[in-house]
Amino acid sequence: MPDYKAPLRDVRFLVDEVFDFPATYQAIGATDATPDMVSAILEEGAKFCEQVLAPLNRSGDEEGAVWQDGVVTTPKGFKEAFAQYVEGGWNGLSADATYGGQGLPHSLGLLIAEMVSSANTSWAMYPGLTQGAMSAIHAHGSEEQKQTYLTKLTAGTWTGTMCLTEPHCGTDLGIIKTRAVPQADGSYAISGTKIFISAGEHDMSENIVHLVLAKLPDAPAGTKGISLFIVPKFNVNADGSVGTRNAVSCGSIEHKMGIKASATCVMNFDEAKGYLIGGANKGLNCMFTMMNHARLGTGMQGLCNGEASYQGAVRYAHDRLQMRALTGPKAPDKPADPIIVHPDVRRMLLTMRAFNEGNRALAYFTAQLLDLSHSPDAEEAAAAENLLSLLTPICKAFMTDTGLEVTSLGMQVFGGHGYIREWGMEQLMRDCRIAPIYEGTNGIQALDLLGRKVLGSQGKLLGGFTRIVHKFCQAQAEHPQLKAQVAELAQLNRQWGELTQRVGMAALKNPDEVGAASVDYLMYSGYVVLAYFWARMAVVAQAQLDAGTAEVGFYQAKLATCDFYYRRLLPRAAAHLAAADAGSECLMRMPAEQFLA
Repeated sequence: MPDYKAPLRDVRFLVDEVFDFPATYQAIGATDATPDMVSAILEEGAKFCEQVLAPLNRSGDEEGAVWQDGVVTTPKGFKEAFAQYVEGGWNGLSADATYGGQGLPHSLGLLIAEMVSSANTSWAMYPGLTQGAMSAIHAHGSEEQKQTYLTKLTAGTWTGTMCLTEPHCGTDLGIIKTRAVPQADGSYAISGTKIFISAGEHDMSENIVHLVLAKLPDAPAGTKGISLFIVPKFNVNADGSVGTRNAVSCGSIEHKMGIKASATCVMNFDEAKGYLIGGANKGLNCMFTMMNHARLGTGMQGLCNGEASYQGAVRYAHDRLQMRALTGPKAPDKPADPIIVHPDVRRMLLTMRAFNEGNRALAYFTAQLLDLSHSPDAEEAAAAENLLSLLTPICKAFMTDTGLEVTSLGMQVFGGHGYIREWGMEQLMRDCRIAPIYEGTNGIQALDLLGRKVLGSQGKLLGGFTRIVHKFCQAQAEHPQLKAQVAELAQLNRQWGELTQRVGMAALKNPDEVGAASVDYLMYSGYVVLAYFWARMAVVAQAQLDAGTAEVGFYQAKLATCDFYYRRLLPRAAAHLAAADAGSECLMRMPAEQFLA
């Protein structure tokens, strides 16, 4: 298994030089998040991830989570690592201080989450699901519910889940069968079965707070009849302590391709005591609060597994000796040259690096929007929310699809050794493979982006981002070294709007055109978004070199990777553009029964 080292230099490049997080922290009144404090938090977070979590990644995969008679035991060391995590205050880093959190910016929590998931994706699922539950309770819970549950979740003594999917329905939550029957004491009896529930049962906390989608007896049909309920594993006494066991149990755990140390549970609710949150038949709104948090976190998993894979691959490429460089020996004192001298190995490593660093920029820009969505300036907060709405499906789908490509390339760099378990590269690919599937498949993300966010807002949400890109291109149009990249970005930005208009007009005649174009539309969008962030990073890097920085190598590498992205990866956008324009006819022509022929 590759040794994980937190990429703190790249993190600081984005935080301090590209996006200026300190200025944002001042603007939103986060005065405690001083540069010195942020630096110290990043350093300590890196140590915890490198020294505690990363060593458990391989052993956790080998051992896996174990279910027996309804009890789930996590792999050796997981419980102790969670205790250290909680003791260090990491669980409540960006949580509301009113309920025991540290009240630091949301972006800082996301920076730590990146390191946690890069070090150990399976372990990261446990606090990750808790954060989603916390966000929903904070946004929609009553004050009593916040005091009862949010304080314990923030402290890390309790953990949380999201219980949405059922055996007969995943994306189509309007047909859920779980029922909630009102009781005389104001609670509800929750009955039904949920599947694929991450961290639904485990031994790392004294209580688990399930957030469960269910329908009331008189609920309207479809998604309009969904309500959300808090269902604790153990009932809570009046003084806030853990009481009797609730009627909720883990029927089994799934045996999976990857993230084997994360317990993926079948949860049975047998008239379990639950409490309505967010109002009757208002569960869809609450659900999206959880899902948006989860989708950003899932998008990060593509980056995180990709980062770990790159670190292993690049070290191996420097050590592994195979053949001689085509231009002559580069290590004449050795029997062969290290494989990093070969152009195709360079192609793989640069592809990995370009996607990782570009995706990190996208993730951090999104993290900054999370902070700005809490700005005291209402107009600024609304603009940030709109951008978040647009970028969330791109983050989830593009980052996980490219993350999967990166982990595959990491295996390929190792050759046959990449396919062997002991090196750890195949685990990263296995762990990454779920990310394009759960929290809404990437196909669903594409429909959400094109259908709901872009066409549904009549281009308003898209316009909010394309205007940012347009202004950047105007400002940098005559950049001495980057003029060509800026001109190409400007052209792609215009094409983005033109493509949207064409698909929208076609969809007015045939709604299938949205589904036919959506995935290629999202991928085109992702490549353009990364082109924008790579151009921004290149402008900063060139300015540092022009100013005579001592870190010449770091900034030259940024410019070289940007050049690679524009020459070798961005051309893929043209193929997605052509495919999105191809229409639905070639997809829908063949009758369904002919697929079985």
